[in-house]
Amino acid sequence: MTYVVTDNCIACKYTDCVEVCPVDCFYEGENALVIHPDECIDCGVCEPECPADAIRPDTEPDMDEWVEFNRKYAEIWPNIVTRKDPLPEAAERDGEAGKRDKYFSEAPGEGG
Repeated sequence: MTYVVTDNCIACKYTDCVEVCPVDCFYEGENALVIHPDECIDCGVCEPECPADAIRPDTEPDMDEWVEFNRKYAEIWPNIVTRKDPLPEAAERDGEAGKRDKYFSEAPGEGG
């Protein structure tokens, strides 16, 4: 099992999760985070830290696509280990459906 970041993170990018990760497997895009599924040790400490409920185990239905999405961007985005403020539109976008098609940016974040 591994954990992955899903659609709920896009356009919110809460980073509470990155500081509790014992293996630093989070990577930062311009408007989302991902978890490298090959680095995640399945401890689950990040999942309850996400205010947007965007971190899910890959054992849930239809997660294969999200595992590959996380792997792809974890390999090109910078690592993030320090909490940052969420995006300005986070409260407005939290819980909105279909955010990947509407808002997702492939651009890397700053990391840190």
